[in-house]
Amino acid sequence: MNPDRADFGPKALNECTKANGLALFTDLYELTMLQAYFEEGMNEEAVFSLFVRCLPSRRNFLLACGVDTVLDHLETIRFSEEDLSYLATLGLFSDSFLTWLRDFRFTGEVDAVPEGTPVFANEPILEVVAPLPQAQILETIIMNQIHLQTVLASKAQRVVSAADGRPVVDFGARRMHGIDAALKGARAFWIGGVASTSNVLAGKLYGVPVAGTMAHSYIQAHDDERTAFRAFAQIFPRTTLLVDTYDTLNGIRKVIDLAKSLGDDFNVKAVRLDSGDLLALARETRRLLDDAGLENIEIFASGGLDEDAIAALLSSGAPIDGFGVGTSMGVSSDAPDLDIVYKLCQYAGKGCLKLSTGKPVLPGRKQVFRMAEGESDVRDVIGCADEHSVGRPLLVPMIREGKRLPSAAVDLSAARTYAREQVARLPERVRKMAAADPPYPVEVSKQLSDLQKRIIKDLADQAGGSGSHNRNV
Repeated sequence: MNPDRADFGPKALNECTKANGLALFTDLYELTMLQAYFEEGMNEEAVFSLFVRCLPSRRNFLLACGVDTVLDHLETIRFSEEDLSYLATLGLFSDSFLTWLRDFRFTGEVDAVPEGTPVFANEPILEVVAPLPQAQILETIIMNQIHLQTVLASKAQRVVSAADGRPVVDFGARRMHGIDAALKGARAFWIGGVASTSNVLAGKLYGVPVAGTMAHSYIQAHDDERTAFRAFAQIFPRTTLLVDTYDTLNGIRKVIDLAKSLGDDFNVKAVRLDSGDLLALARETRRLLDDAGLENIEIFASGGLDEDAIAALLSSGAPIDGFGVGTSMGVSSDAPDLDIVYKLCQYAGKGCLKLSTGKPVLPGRKQVFRMAEGESDVRDVIGCADEHSVGRPLLVPMIREGKRLPSAAVDLSAARTYAREQVARLPERVRKMAAADPPYPVEVSKQLSDLQKRIIKDLADQAGGSGSHNRNV
């Protein structure tokens, strides 16, 4: 190990991931740009907008999530002495810039959609208004956290919709991409409508209900299945018994035998099917249980499930009362990423945009207006922030002068209820899993469109006169 380098072993890693230790969770070029802004004196107000350019092919809308995590970071971002010492070892940054970073604080504003809001392509999920260096340094963590949680909340909403009122339990932690993803995922799943999580730490941190059954290893560790069932049911009377370790239907018969043996002391809540032909097994399980007078025992299914598998089971009449969903929801396997971007759209009072092919940026500070007919939402209009519209504005104040507003406090249960209510307002074709035809309409207001056209014309004129594009007009 280089003796001049700090110790970045496991203990240091744990320290770095505490709430106040994420200032260096950024791309290097953010910091090199910050030093350039510092040297050039570029500290005027900037507006950055976070949005998704286009929806994945299997998403009619996204469920915005992760704003609360971002707000926490903005209030607490600090460069520690250890951070500054590390940056000094890179040989890229001046002493005066590192001294400036020592006192770095976020002093700006944030407007964002509330967590659980359905959003569509090109609609700002969040806008940051702050001195240029402050707004710039946030790009990496804002994109990282809102991307992850929006991907997972959107997937969970689809799974919950497919379950059609039956509870869904998050089983995803063990195959998700790291601890942070599993924890934030459980949070996002809850907002998306999942009933509970097997992730105990997520339960502690976020207050999400925890649930679980047993693993096959518990059955295997006993001399036989009967002994395992009896022991577990006596310790946890309202348990769910896993019946497919050896032979599913024989496992069900042993549960029935246990019920007869225990009589009134038998309080098992459910049996869990985790493999095989779940439709056929669920039907035969239901028949066996009902014939034995155990109509109150529920059937819980798991094992490689996603929204498509759940919808197919229920459309075929599978008598399943709840689902455990793991990997496919935990990594959103059909749509694991979004074309999410964080773009400068105004600096020093002048609108900014890009002319790159296929990568448009709507200039200025904006608002999204959601238009309704009766109790249903029918279209959105992206406009300038100072416009007036008959639609309800989606972006609301979250941070002012660097401090979270009391109204921006997030209650996860309230966010979950809000998400359910807002999704229910969407047209039926948009709520379905199949591609909506036609898609939910999103328009750009005349005022914003005219502003964009003026800036494009000015940029084209400047390019023609100077041979290069200016960064803004």
